Amino acid sequence: MITPNYLKPGDTIAIVSTARKVSKEELKHGLQLLKKWGLKPLFGKTIEAQLHQFAGDDALRTEDFQDMLNNPDVKAIWCARGGYGTVRMVDGLDFSVIKKHPKWIVGYSDITVLHSHIHNLGIETIHAEMPSLTHKRSEETANSIKKVLFGEEYKISFPSKEKELTLIGKASGQLVGGNLSVLYSILGSNSSVRPDGKILFIEDLDEYLYHIDRMMQSLKRSGFLQNLSGLIVGGMNDMNDNTVPFGKTAEEIIFEAVSEYEYPVCFNAPAGHITDNRALIMGRNITLEVTETKTSLVF
Repeated sequence: MITPNYLKPGDTIAIVSTARKVSKEELKHGLQLLKKWGLKPLFGKTIEAQLHQFAGDDALRTEDFQDMLNNPDVKAIWCARGGYGTVRMVDGLDFSVIKKHPKWIVGYSDITVLHSHIHNLGIETIHAEMPSLTHKRSEETANSIKKVLFGEEYKISFPSKEKELTLIGKASGQLVGGNLSVLYSILGSNSSVRPDGKILFIEDLDEYLYHIDRMMQSLKRSGFLQNLSGLIVGGMNDMNDNTVPFGKTAEEIIFEAVSEYEYPVCFNAPAGHITDNRALIMGRNITLEVTETKTSLVF
């Protein structure tokens, strides 16, 4: 995998939206962080643009992202927010420039489309909080983005969840994944990753429990889960249930789908739609170690 150049003070980082509409007011805290880090923000044309729920129409969102890919002064692109819409514009992008001159793409949730698509081009990306939400997250959330962008030494450790939902072990492999619903939605497309021998990360928000099961069963039946090196599960929060309960938590549903496999599995990772949303370097070869009490990720 190719690692884009790390940033240094004075570099320009573009802010665009590939999905939901966003205002400059919502980006104030994110801009403060960039200035604190010595970086120069550059707003794209999608900021303040609006077409129903989108940050402008598909053509505008495609053009805006393409302009930032092509701009040699832009060293990284920070997606302003998620929602829905990236899948509608990804096929209109020409990635030939980023193949020659890689730059960091940063974001999560709906941005999973870009993480997966760009992974297939052999370039690392950063799964991390968006500038529209940094004010709602932990201090460590912002610090983790800075550490990764500037190439500082980086690792994550956190307590393992209850023993019944843990498969202990140690594994290495390229980190792939992101939002479970998005991974499910792009399965079979040219944006879907080939996960064999890799460590998969998943997270999700505001889904019905039966749909978590549907997605996990679909991934399992397609062979997506069979030959992983490891599985990391982040935030699975604000789940919904039917009047007649499904009978399992999201974590239990996921564990049931993968428990027959022999790779390490951990829950409780500080990443996703949660207060402590640490940056993850997608495509990076990492070491995952899961014990009964602690899980560690070394990038």
